[in-house]
Amino acid sequence: MTADHGRADGLARTARALAEGEVSSRALTERTLARIEAAQPSLNAFKRVRAEAALAEADAADRELAAGGPFPGRPLLGVPLAVKDDMDVAGEPTSFGCRGDFPPKSEDCEAVRRLRVAGAVIVGKTNTCELGQWPFTEGPGFGDTRNPWHTGHTPGGSSGGSAAAVAAGLVPAALGSDGAGSVRIPAAWTHLVGIKPQRGRISTWPWPEAFQGITVNGPLARTVTDAALLLDAASGNHPDDPHRPPAVRAAEAATREPGRLRIALSLRMPFTATPKQLDPAVRQRVVALADRLAALGHDVAEADPRYGQIGLAFVPRATAGIAEWTRHVPDVALLDRRTREAARMGRLLGGPPLRLARRAEALLHRRVGAVFAAYDVVLAPTTATPPPRIGALAALSGWRTDRAMIAACPYAWPWNVLGWPGVNVPAGHVADGLPVGAQLLGPAGSEPLLISLAAQLEADQRWYERWPTPETQPAPPRA
Repeated sequence: MTADHGRADGLARTARALAEGEVSSRALTERTLARIEAAQPSLNAFKRVRAEAALAEADAADRELAAGGPFPGRPLLGVPLAVKDDMDVAGEPTSFGCRGDFPPKSEDCEAVRRLRVAGAVIVGKTNTCELGQWPFTEGPGFGDTRNPWHTGHTPGGSSGGSAAAVAAGLVPAALGSDGAGSVRIPAAWTHLVGIKPQRGRISTWPWPEAFQGITVNGPLARTVTDAALLLDAASGNHPDDPHRPPAVRAAEAATREPGRLRIALSLRMPFTATPKQLDPAVRQRVVALADRLAALGHDVAEADPRYGQIGLAFVPRATAGIAEWTRHVPDVALLDRRTREAARMGRLLGGPPLRLARRAEALLHRRVGAVFAAYDVVLAPTTATPPPRIGALAALSGWRTDRAMIAACPYAWPWNVLGWPGVNVPAGHVADGLPVGAQLLGPAGSEPLLISLAAQLEADQRWYERWPTPETQPAPPRA
């Protein structure tokens, strides 16, 4: 283990140190809780911190570790982790970024249950914007979550708290969820690996289909190996899950060479009828990654998937999902006005338009998937811009928020409609040291291929060596 207790070691290294007796789970959890407490005033990554419960879980892990291994099915035994506050943790409320008095949950959601089976210690629940709608993590229910690379900017959203916690080294990895890029976008804007898995890979139960099937759970970590390890640990299904893809071995894929691949560099944005433009600095970083992939032996050419009017299949599902979730809020009057507007839209679109949107998926699979007849992987920007400043979108009207959100993040959401995997990889930094990312996109079940390619790129780029420093973390403005 590193002597620097100011930030967490990686997930795989932490798990190995625990299994080999180099450190106790209690000591690791105490350090983790101390880091969270120290960073909370500047980053505000956590909604709930489970100090007493986490220490009890750590003590139980230490007793198991002391009994000696091996520990079959317990790859994360004693490792402190965080989960996003849209996931149920027994004894804690799930407020999903909303104000109001939410009752504690009686049991874990399926993804958290599987993390516990793997031996993880759940130290807390991370902040998310209200019902996961926006690529920023700000709101009256919890305040502003800030980017460790520049605290004047957002870490993205909606899994911004998980991203900030991992990027700052508070925890070695965390779970988030991705309904329109909500794992990949904050991963891009905080210099992390973020995996949006195949729909059903990680259960969203007790929601059979979160947000009408566009939302999936996924890991955020500093390395491909760590993200793959967390993906394996959290993967699996509840007996009543409607989507049950064949199992993959993500951690094993991270150790394999991908072979020579045909890669489509896609810079064109899907049609949205709103103005948007790829920032030249972001374009430069993504093209530079494409050049590195070519230098590594892959065949890289510019080509775009045929997205067509895919947005017509996204909006009814997204807004219907918001309408469904608002039924679980204690006081609807406390919701952001934009949330109430989206819920009204979801109720209007929840009949025939929603059914048409769901039926369109098979056609979209054929049309968009045609690109994989000629290419193995699509490389695209994860976002069109660097992370916005704190407050830049929070006070806008609903329509202006949508326009600003689409302008910043037009690339990620089509893969949520398709239900297919995507992996954000760090693409470097632009002005003010702000991180940006690129996404590797594949067809159904392609996580092993994407993870192998990401691991090869990581070995070349070594992005995990770069951390936010005090110089890159200006003090937040006074309230």
